[in-house]
Amino acid sequence: MDDKRKVTAGKIKICVSGAASLSHCGKEAEELARELGREIVRQGAILVTGATTGFPYSTTVGVKEMGGISIGVSPASSEVEHIKKYRLPVDHLDLIMYTGFGYAGRNLLLTRTSDAVIIGCGRIGTLNEFTIAFEDKKPIGVLEGPWTMDETVKRVVGEAHRGKSAGIVYDHDPKALLEKVFKLVRKEKSS
Repeated sequence: MDDKRKVTAGKIKICVSGAASLSHCGKEAEELARELGREIVRQGAILVTGATTGFPYSTTVGVKEMGGISIGVSPASSEVEHIKKYRLPVDHLDLIMYTGFGYAGRNLLLTRTSDAVIIGCGRIGTLNEFTIAFEDKKPIGVLEGPWTMDETVKRVVGEAHRGKSAGIVYDHDPKALLEKVFKLVRKEKSS
């Protein structure tokens, strides 16, 4: 096994879902996203995002500040389409998977590629990624902050009439949230 594979083998893959624009997220959103990325690395995981701007991008910046690994799942079918049609970044990503499936198809692959999903400040795309993860019974962490997505998720879960939501945890602190998510992932992997 080569050195790079040894480094990544068995690592937990954390998807971070969030808005492509931070304009409605509050002043703290960018730094919270970066700290989330740094904490993903500190806790030994790999970041997976939608290879996009905004909240997920800020998380990739935090990951790269710590020398971590960042994977992007793009809606585009090629790097040219990713950059020119979708106007998405390629920096701070170690690997980009070009799906060619648009945003809806990308969201499905994004959440299924990951062991757990973290929801940050977001809009309809974030809610879509949340509902896919929810239906797939993935461990989900919701980062509470100066935005409304955390309350939206609580409302959706409450109105879903699916019983207990034991696979969803909430916290305003990235470190504490990830610790809770890691417990859920370990429990799932051991069963």
